[in-house]
Amino acid sequence: MDDIRGPIENKTLWGKGRLNLTQNAVLVAIIVMFAGLEFLSGRYKDFKATPDDGKLELLMFVALVALIQPLIFALAGIAGTAFFPDYRNALASLPWWAMAGILLIGDDMTQYWWHRVSHTPLLWPLHRAHHSAHYMSLRITYRNNFFYYMMMPGIWVSGVLIYLGFGNVYLVYVVIKLTVIMGAHCAVRWDEPLYRIKALQPVMWVVERTFSTPATHWAHHALTNRDGVGHYTGNFGNLLFLWDILFGSAHITRRYPAQVGLRDDQLFGKERWYVEMFYPFFSSKREHSALAPNGRIYAEDQLAEPLASAVKP
Repeated sequence: MDDIRGPIENKTLWGKGRLNLTQNAVLVAIIVMFAGLEFLSGRYKDFKATPDDGKLELLMFVALVALIQPLIFALAGIAGTAFFPDYRNALASLPWWAMAGILLIGDDMTQYWWHRVSHTPLLWPLHRAHHSAHYMSLRITYRNNFFYYMMMPGIWVSGVLIYLGFGNVYLVYVVIKLTVIMGAHCAVRWDEPLYRIKALQPVMWVVERTFSTPATHWAHHALTNRDGVGHYTGNFGNLLFLWDILFGSAHITRRYPAQVGLRDDQLFGKERWYVEMFYPFFSSKREHSALAPNGRIYAEDQLAEPLASAVKP
């Protein structure tokens, strides 16, 4: 999920520099809601997160919200003012549904492809941190390499669209997107009880093919594909799972992998937080590491341990 469009305040982008306080409150409420679910459920006790896990997740969240996204949006606004001053708010008269459709393509679909390309050897080092978590939780939603977000096309496109007049619709869009992606990572699987209700079967069939759900996204974080549940070579969607359906990368089982994370971390030890966050400025000294020059990525066909069976809802 690996994305957030948090609240910012920038005169270049937002005119008077004021965001709707209700929207900001809603964004905070979403975070608090999912954090509360994890706490009340007791699932957080199973995380066994290391100090490096905590540092990576906290610092990456702060960097994204306080630095990366505001910087990209500001640069988009500055460039627009300098080179295309007549285009400020040029598309503000579009109906909301047209803006929403453009955002889904310009932000969410491009993020799907960015995510998919990030699972190739070229960009995997910038996305590896998101998969090195050995637990699923709200806290890993923004766990990624610093440059993964700096280079993410969807954030840059969103900055341009805001300059063109999409600001108010973007605020609603981001609330919906944030809710979906946090829900897909949350340790409390909201879709699990719904699959058991027979009357909801047709509804859930549509939902799981439209939006990212815990079942489909947990499969993407699976330790292995060999159990028939895991699918880390697909299920790349963030807000919309529909992109996976359209582009042939979907795998739907309504089951959850027994384990998530990376096998090479299990065998050789985890990477340091600053290597995961700031590679290539820092590199790994570990064997079988994608975070080292000419490093070797540990392949699944090297697995020796028997696989645990998948967990059924």
